[in-house]
Amino acid sequence: MTLIIDGHNLIPKIPGISLADENDEQQLLALISEYCRLTRNHAEVFFDGAPPPQRLPGGGGLVHAHYVRKGTAADDAIIAFVEKSGKNAKNQTVVSSDRHIQAQVRAFGSAVVSSETFAAKVIRKFRESPAAKTKDEPSLSDEEVNRWMEIFRAGRGQNS
Repeated sequence: MTLIIDGHNLIPKIPGISLADENDEQQLLALISEYCRLTRNHAEVFFDGAPPPQRLPGGGGLVHAHYVRKGTAADDAIIAFVEKSGKNAKNQTVVSSDRHIQAQVRAFGSAVVSSETFAAKVIRKFRESPAAKTKDEPSLSDEEVNRWMEIFRAGRGQNS
């Protein structure tokens, strides 16, 4: 499945990331990259009015960032992306709480998840054991998950 994410709509719903942060987009991309690795999903993340960073966090090809030029809304870019997907739209889930986006992409056959619901889903995923875990692989404690969340929030790990 491919996630189509309204980045600036999701950022305020993720604890520890703020639109006021200088590297908010990079923090979100790092978080989404790890989520996609754990869930074996792909993501297309759209940001409006944000300049592309010098260095993108590694996503192993699972996450692709779209930086929509100033004067153009990410909303329109998301809708156009889903529309261009044609029949593949039914294999996409759009993450946004914007009702206009939700209505438009549903008409093309995409599923919709609100940003609030998706943020809670991401947090739950980081708290539970990965589905592909083996017996030799330890699960993360709540303390370890919280530590990783602090790393994501601080933006560390993107230049490490």
